Order: sequence, then C-alpha cells, then structure tokens
Amino acid sequence: MAVKANAAAAENDDKVQSDVLSKARESCYKARDAFYSCLEKGCDKKPTEIASVGLLYPIECKKSRDQFVNQCRSSWVKHFDRQYCRNKRDQRLLDDKGARRGPLLLPQPCTLKSTP
Repeated sequence: MAVKANAAAAENDDKVQSDVLSKARESCYKARDAFYSCLEKGCDKKPTEIASVGLLYPIECKKSRDQFVNQCRSSWVKHFDRQYCRNKRDQRLLDDKGARRGPLLLPQPCTLKSTP
C-alpha cells in the first residue's frame, strides 16, 4: 500500500515538475529574446556593459539583461551568449566574403631589363 502511495506521489511530482519546467523555459526564452532584440536595436550605441563570455552590450539593455539572467540558468545564459556571438561572427565572415568575390589579384612578377 505504501509503495503505491509513493509511486503515485512520484508520478504527481513528475507531472508538476514538467509543467513548471515548461513554463520556466518559456519565460527564459522570452527574456532571452527581449535581451537580444534590445542588442540588435542598440547595435549602433557604444557597448559599455560586459555579459558572460565577453559579450558587450549597451547600458540601455541592462534591465532586459538582468531579467534574462534571473529567468534562465547560468549555464543557459552562457550557452545563449556563445551562440549569439558565434552567429554574429559567422554572419560577419559571410558578409566579408561577399566583398572579396571577384578576380583574385596576385602580385605581378617584376621584370627588370638590365641595361648594358
């Protein structure tokens, strides 16, 4: 009898935890999206604040950053910051590659004529 009660309690705990985790994930994602959209809006402003993994952001985004850090686990915050930086770096590299397309200009060999 006690085994059935413990099994039922464990089953209820799993259901509650999954619901809570789902809501926590959603609130984390909303806070993350708000912070990164603030970064995109303020990209022309000078970044003064330092986030995890060396990510810099403007002071106008401090409130959304604090919400992001409070809503998400610290390991998730680091993961999302790394992911954002990697995506930005990749986009910058792709944009630079487009500017470099065209014929490849190599230095021409120097042909000097000797005068007798």
